[in-house]
Amino acid sequence: MIGFLVFTVGPMIASFYLALSEYNIITEPKFIGLDNYDRMFNKDPLYWKSLGVTLTYAIFHIPLTLIIALGAAMLINQKLTGIYTFRTIFFLPAILPAAASAILWRYLFHKDFGLLNMGLEVVGIAGPAWLEDSNTALLAVIILGMWGFGYAMVIFLAGLQEVPQELYEAAQIDGAGRWDKFRHVTLPMISPVMFFNLTIGTIGALQVFAQAYILSYFSGSTGAAGPANALLFYALYLYNNAFRYLLMGYASAMAWILFLIIMAITAIHFAGSRRWVHYGGTR
Repeated sequence: MIGFLVFTVGPMIASFYLALSEYNIITEPKFIGLDNYDRMFNKDPLYWKSLGVTLTYAIFHIPLTLIIALGAAMLINQKLTGIYTFRTIFFLPAILPAAASAILWRYLFHKDFGLLNMGLEVVGIAGPAWLEDSNTALLAVIILGMWGFGYAMVIFLAGLQEVPQELYEAAQIDGAGRWDKFRHVTLPMISPVMFFNLTIGTIGALQVFAQAYILSYFSGSTGAAGPANALLFYALYLYNNAFRYLLMGYASAMAWILFLIIMAITAIHFAGSRRWVHYGGTR
């Protein structure tokens, strides 16, 4: 309780006050009411740009990662020789530090000697300048994000191993094929873990920082958010305001709006889960 009060509740109360203040870290905070929020919504086009980039990333990253994680979980759920080795290999990217992964993928995305473009060249396709082009920079971060599907995969694997085999046997007796078993047995039975991965994945996608922070500085642009601000994620813009421009009050206001957005989306997930999430044979 002491740790919770000191390191969570205390900073939240302080940030709530700073969000209503003009504060540059060096001088004392000056109370200005809702001016930070007025600036955010009405006077700062980069704020809306950062929100748009983050939401676009989340819209593509979340479903693609869930599909890949579920597919990988079904593959490694087989009783085959050496399957534990493959489980380890698939999970390894998830435990690598975000900074190390971003630097590694920076070289993979290199327009001249990156492995991705070299592979495309083999099949006769001229690879793009991934991080230097505003049309592909965000796509590069989405691909990098999908690489770390290991945590979702492990949770899906646990859910798959809890599905009673009797249900598959009963479905087979009724003449169900593989797709029917997957649709009517597997998906309903793993819906709780799918809901968990969806919720956690959404929260993580809305707070992407390290990948954008590192890749943006290798993009060849003079700014700190990639070409044409293509990598201006919400958390990155918040960081820039706080520690590059010393607008700590404005950054605190942005943090509170992000908190409310995450809470609202999470509430929508829980409300909608009543229709498709099944617990112990019930919804």
